[in-house]
Amino acid sequence: MKVLLLKDPKDKDSGPDPYIKELGSYNLEATLIPVLSFEFTSLDSLFDKLSHPECYGGLVFTSPRALEAIKICLKEKSKKEAWSKSLKQMWNIKPTYVVGKATASLVEEIGLIPQGEKAGNAEKLAEYICSREKPNSSALLFPCGALKREVLPTVLREKGIPLESLTVYQTAQHPDLQESLSSYFSQQGVPASIVFFSPSGVKFCLQLIQKLSGDLISQVKLAAIGPSTAEALLCAGAAVSCTAGSPTAQDLAAAIHTALHTH
Repeated sequence: MKVLLLKDPKDKDSGPDPYIKELGSYNLEATLIPVLSFEFTSLDSLFDKLSHPECYGGLVFTSPRALEAIKICLKEKSKKEAWSKSLKQMWNIKPTYVVGKATASLVEEIGLIPQGEKAGNAEKLAEYICSREKPNSSALLFPCGALKREVLPTVLREKGIPLESLTVYQTAQHPDLQESLSSYFSQQGVPASIVFFSPSGVKFCLQLIQKLSGDLISQVKLAAIGPSTAEALLCAGAAVSCTAGSPTAQDLAAAIHTALHTH
């Protein structure tokens, strides 16, 4: 059975994509189609803030893209030296809060120690942060996307925990998306399951997928990587067959396998 994954492939350097691998273990043939493109912004401002760890109580990351923004900054020799000589150590005295394994592994790549990765979504991470931070302490620095959800900032604000958000990337529709989807459906047919990885993915893909699937859309198991994506599907009037227990390849593959074998 075929599964369509609406996400970017993992970096080629780091081996096979874990989602394709996990789904393969259930004899499911998965294909990736990139849905989003990202434009990085305010990188000078980002590094300026990273250069003053003494002004902050820690870091918060809820997306791998925010770490990509930091990695772009660190490509510059002088910034990389400043980071490895002193800044990294100064930030490591403070907490680096993350959602999910993908973000945690990127945090480790820049030499920081992630915590809270088991939270799995912004709501649970906010609770975790509130259990560890004192009200009115130094602000946590939160590099994020223009489309960030307000869940985490709202919960922290209600508990009096200061958070300084900085938009470091904009999200747009991938330029090849329509063409990629059309050619997938014409060559492979309608898949058994389609997985959405973000509310933006729902916004950019759902109508086109419904059109390409025609009457068969009711037979397709629509899956979501987490609760906010599931909510976006429901708000768009789509039926959600399953949501991953946590945003990992293992949990997603298990959920899809169960959904496909439940009659």
